[in-house]
Amino acid sequence: MSNHLPGTGLHPPGFHSIRRDRLLQETVHDSYKIKGKLHEPTCCPDCGAVFHGGRWQWLDKPKDAHQATCPACHRVRDDFPAGYVSVSGEFFAAHDQEILSLIRHRETQEKAEHPLQRIMDIKKNGHGMQVTTTDIHLARGIGEALHHAYQGGLEFHYNPEQNLLRVSWSR
Repeated sequence: MSNHLPGTGLHPPGFHSIRRDRLLQETVHDSYKIKGKLHEPTCCPDCGAVFHGGRWQWLDKPKDAHQATCPACHRVRDDFPAGYVSVSGEFFAAHDQEILSLIRHRETQEKAEHPLQRIMDIKKNGHGMQVTTTDIHLARGIGEALHHAYQGGLEFHYNPEQNLLRVSWSR
């Protein structure tokens, strides 16, 4: 069956022919995402997470496990965060230890179920602090936890080309 309109040589409206002579570009290129399948089980020599059942988990190290560095440890080693959380404002200045405790608690919750979601670093600066994470989901979760607990202003800026999330919370 032809896709042309009879007698015109044209395609119907909304029809786009498929060109097979060009490569499709990945929408998101994450160089820290493991290419191909890992052998199961595989254990990360740095943190001890185990790749089993198609995902990284906290399990006892299996006997005869293969070894490969997990994406989170790879990011930490390269000092290349996927998430940045900026915290600022007068409320932060008066409650910095309480806010830091909330951030650490959120990481503990997420990391228990998702070993690749970790805080890389927390740095205080002149107007607040910046938290860097190995995963965009943890950065988002920290921002949402701050907003839920203390309200304030919350902004997300996602860069799909770099798989990078910047979160700003202020009060």
